[in-house]
Amino acid sequence: MLSPLSRIKARLLALLALGFLALPALALDLPAGVTQGASVEGVTEYSLQNGLRVLLAPDDSKPTTTVNMTYLVGARHENYGQTGMAHLLEHMLFRGTPTMHNALAEFSKRGLQANGSTTSDRTNYYASFAANPETLAWYLRWQADAMVNSLIAKEDLDSEMTVVRNEMERGENSPFQMLMQQMQAAAFQWHNYGHSTIGARSDVENVDIGQLQAFYRKYYQPDNAVLIVSGGFDPAATLQTIAQSFDKIARPTRKLPPEYTVEPVQDGERQVILRRQGGSPLIAAMFHAPSAASPDFTALDLGVGILADTPSGRLYHALVGNNLSAEIFGFTAGMNQPGYAFFGGQLEPGMDQTKALHTLDDTLGSVAKEPFTQPDLDRMRNKWLTDWSQTYADPASLASALSETSADGDWRLFFLQRDQVRNIQLADVQRVTAAYLTPSNRTNGLYIPTEQPVRAPQAPAVNLQDLLKDYKGEETGAAVAAFDPSPANINAATERTPLDLANGKVKLALLPKPTRGNRVEANLLVQFGTAETLKGQRAVSSAVASLLDHGTRSMSRQEIQDKFNALEANVSFGGGAGMVMVDMSTTKDHLPALTELVLHILREANFPARELTEYQRQANTSIKNAMAEPSALASRELARYDNPWPRDDVRYTPTFEEARGEIAAITQKDLIDFHARFYGAGTIEFAAVGAFDPQAVKAALAEGLKDWRKAPAYERVADPYRPVPPKAFAINTPDKANAFYLGKLPLKLQDTDASYPALYLANYLLGGSETSRLWTRVRVKEGLSYDVRSRLDASSYEPSGGWTIYAIHAPQNSQRLENAVAEELQRALKEGFTEEEVREGVAALLNYRKLARTRDGVLASTWINYLQLDRSFEWSESIDKALAGLTADKVNTALRASLSPADFSTAIAADESKQVKK
Repeated sequence: MLSPLSRIKARLLALLALGFLALPALALDLPAGVTQGASVEGVTEYSLQNGLRVLLAPDDSKPTTTVNMTYLVGARHENYGQTGMAHLLEHMLFRGTPTMHNALAEFSKRGLQANGSTTSDRTNYYASFAANPETLAWYLRWQADAMVNSLIAKEDLDSEMTVVRNEMERGENSPFQMLMQQMQAAAFQWHNYGHSTIGARSDVENVDIGQLQAFYRKYYQPDNAVLIVSGGFDPAATLQTIAQSFDKIARPTRKLPPEYTVEPVQDGERQVILRRQGGSPLIAAMFHAPSAASPDFTALDLGVGILADTPSGRLYHALVGNNLSAEIFGFTAGMNQPGYAFFGGQLEPGMDQTKALHTLDDTLGSVAKEPFTQPDLDRMRNKWLTDWSQTYADPASLASALSETSADGDWRLFFLQRDQVRNIQLADVQRVTAAYLTPSNRTNGLYIPTEQPVRAPQAPAVNLQDLLKDYKGEETGAAVAAFDPSPANINAATERTPLDLANGKVKLALLPKPTRGNRVEANLLVQFGTAETLKGQRAVSSAVASLLDHGTRSMSRQEIQDKFNALEANVSFGGGAGMVMVDMSTTKDHLPALTELVLHILREANFPARELTEYQRQANTSIKNAMAEPSALASRELARYDNPWPRDDVRYTPTFEEARGEIAAITQKDLIDFHARFYGAGTIEFAAVGAFDPQAVKAALAEGLKDWRKAPAYERVADPYRPVPPKAFAINTPDKANAFYLGKLPLKLQDTDASYPALYLANYLLGGSETSRLWTRVRVKEGLSYDVRSRLDASSYEPSGGWTIYAIHAPQNSQRLENAVAEELQRALKEGFTEEEVREGVAALLNYRKLARTRDGVLASTWINYLQLDRSFEWSESIDKALAGLTADKVNTALRASLSPADFSTAIAADESKQVKK
């Protein structure tokens, strides 16, 4: 079978172009059931009832005949685990049928030069022989027999495997083929053009005979085949023989699976480096290219020829002419779907490979700045058309070319491309070549001969049965008793007596209970300052909280992390203006020590300069990323619109650039001064849920807080309700595939209001679940968004809240999404929710709330919240009771009193060039 490199050269020859005068169409008496189709310059198409297409290209001047049976199946049709199957099947067909074993031997007896080849788009079987009607009839009957009766037997597969493996190993010995294969894999992330036709060794060696037979039955059918006969033969008699041989094969009832994978436009340079022993150094560049049927393909093909021609091409002068390469090459791979253009050079040992690759890239990238000339195009056009003329004049070459263009989409492309070459303008060649040979569309390749390449070991297969044969695991401890998550039981089981210390009280919520692995979840909250005293400290306060565990006066960052590990703990510090929160997860025996360690960190943090530099660098990167992210842009736009505070207020929302500037301006002294001024005892809450000793934890808190200075008086920073006039924002996010819709409605709402439970449920029914109105309409029914939600916020401290709606979507669907959201809001207001919706929603919410109370981390953080509000889980129980008592009338009344679609401010961040205009 042809090697990949031979197939490339054959394909190039078959697709090069000039033409003769049009020949008259054949006028034949057609066999029954055969219809005549298009006829172009001596090539005429016929169709059988079973779908087989036949191309006859008689040429009486030639004493030879060529037959080429092309099946429109190749490597691109293979599924996962099936790579190499199309090529393997090509081999298997020559193993014979029940009536004729060993087809290759029979070909040899009759003097046929026969073979087969496989590409990504097709598999063909061809033979050339001295013109003889009996030989032609015999070979056509074999093709018909092989189409449906090939044995594809297991014993034949086993015998052929050595042959296929040898072919595979021959390719693996070629640095050029392996480099090209790996570059294709890097360039094509999703499309099967990234897979080698020869396939993965593991797929080929372990192929299932049943799958191979199914692949054969699916694709080797008359409606998926093109039979080409060229050279010296009697057209009428040949067509009669074809009809007699193939008509007995029924038209298949199966439907071929649709192909819908489209390789996305490459969005950045890629590189492959191959190291093996032996051979000469290679440099290469691969670019995605249009499909062979595209007029742009012809323009690019000529442009590639201009660049890669020897000795006139730019690459030759830049590389060979400057002693950077021994030879160069370049070609376009015309394919059924968008393929590639490939350039490269072979170097002599000792040549500067890095400089050669840089020169290759620069030369290919120069097209936009140094346009082609008319003599460049005329020279390549003449060469192209001369090669086409030679192909057309030779029956075997013509049959191969018609096979290739049939696989590309239609055999008439062979002639159409010639006409395109004759008529193409210099401006088109320049435009297309410059467009596709852009750096972001490029995948570079380097083959570096390496005397003793060092490779990772092949990962061995694991026999799980042997590995786990006698495995018992460790002995499990006693079963953990079930915990009643009812609000009443949580209240009863929680100790809430404050810890009185000389420097202030510590509010406590300690809920000891058995847990698996004796795990415990704890939260520590320290609060300080007021809106007035914290002015100008927004960025510094956040940085201080983030850098607390990066070092203390007696411990380095690594030592702190090592201590956390020794205590089997996960710890996170976070906060900002007026507070710092510490989340802790550890085991029963380690909670006291961990508590003391956390308090040591809070008191003794020293903010090393190098840690501040790293924090600033990471924060800057995060902000720069957010500046190109649709969701972040939309959120920041609306947050700044609802932003009445002066810039030095901790509630102020800065621009991205303001935030970057503030972070960059932080000094180590700023951190130390803030920490010394604000951090201290006085307003502290601590909650723990799980397996722990309350007395030991209290002792640890007392010890850790002993003699700590008092923090400045704490006063919660208020966030009162403020009306915001509705406004729509459109934010352009170029080159982003996804868009983000965000809508916000301010509400004068507190969670103690009588209407709150009804609105809580209304939000759940509107957009708070996977059964909500917005989800059902936007995602399920219209498929406009991956995630669409609504959220209701209500302050526990003051009448201040809001309704938020958001949806991730494609830019072209922005208008449809807006319409769908608006219609669902109006429908909810007009029609209301049904009693069934309310009943199901209440049941779901109560289940979710019960589930949340079974999670120790949720209980600990909820207790911290309740400690600030002087609440207990009686509050949670009261919400449950209020939800259980809701009716559709109560929910709809609350909804209509609060939801005003016209008062939403909205922001849509999307690539404007992809949006469908209103």
